[in-house]
This record gives sequence, C-alpha cells and structure tokens, in this order.
Amino acid sequence: MDIAILVIVSVIGIFTAITIITRIFGLRTFAKMSSFDFASTIAVGSILASIIINKDQNILKGILALFCIIGFQTLFSFLVRKSDWFKKLLTNKPQLLMKDGEIFYDNLKNCNLALSDLMGKLREANVHKLSEVQAVVFESTGDISVLHSANKNDVDSIILGDVKEYKK
Repeated sequence: MDIAILVIVSVIGIFTAITIITRIFGLRTFAKMSSFDFASTIAVGSILASIIINKDQNILKGILALFCIIGFQTLFSFLVRKSDWFKKLLTNKPQLLMKDGEIFYDNLKNCNLALSDLMGKLREANVHKLSEVQAVVFESTGDISVLHSANKNDVDSIILGDVKEYKK
C-alpha cells in the first residue's frame, strides 16, 4: 500500500511541476521544432517515468532535472533564433524530396529514406498522382510534409524558402 501511495504522490507532484514549468517556459517545451526539441521531449519523458516508477528517486531532484532540461532547451531555441551561426551549426536543414512531381532519389538516400517511405507519406496525404505533388519536404524534425493539389496551385516561395536545394 505504501508503494501505491508513493506512486500517486509522485505522479501528482511531478505532473504539477511539469505543468508549472511548461507555463513558465511556454508551449515550445513539447513542440518538435528541431532535433534538439525532440531529444528534450524524450529526456523529459524518461525523467517523468523514472521518478514515478523508481521509489528511490527524489521528486525534488527530478523537478530540478526537468527545470534544467527545459531551461537548456529554451536557451538553445533562443540562440538558434538570434544567431545564424548557431542555427547552422546545430540544426538540420529541411531536405527537398520531391518537387513538381519529380522524386529526388539522391536526397532520399541522403535522408536514409526508402522510396516506400515516401510513397507511404504520399498515400497518407491522399495523393493520387505524382503530378499533383508540388513539393515533399523532409523536415528537420523527421516529419515529412506533402504539398499537393489537383489544381496545381503555385506554392508561395516563403513556405519552401529554408529548404535545402529549393530553387525559387
């Protein structure tokens, strides 16, 4: 019974702390905007699980660890916003996988993706013909964005402006 109470108290304490920390540092805390954000989210999840499951973990130590990870993530995102050098050094640039119906096989290979991965994403986006695809981007987060239309609307250049190998 003591273990059950400890788990319940741990869950309440740590989730209260993570809610407060998220309110302090903002919604980006759990956004997957970069690989660093993704790593931070995994670390936060690991700390949460460790504190809740491991009866030898100190809740205050866990809260401090969460505060440090999220604080570091906030500092990282600030530096990326303020310094082009820092952004170039530590963030991945989105990669163009398709443009105007043409598949860029070399970029698929560079991103360690198979053609079947791309086709799966096109199916998820309800693409019926490759000619409908204006662009497919392998985002810096690992997500794949598909821009398509049967009407062949032009894509505003700002949408693809930061994508590697995109030619306006």
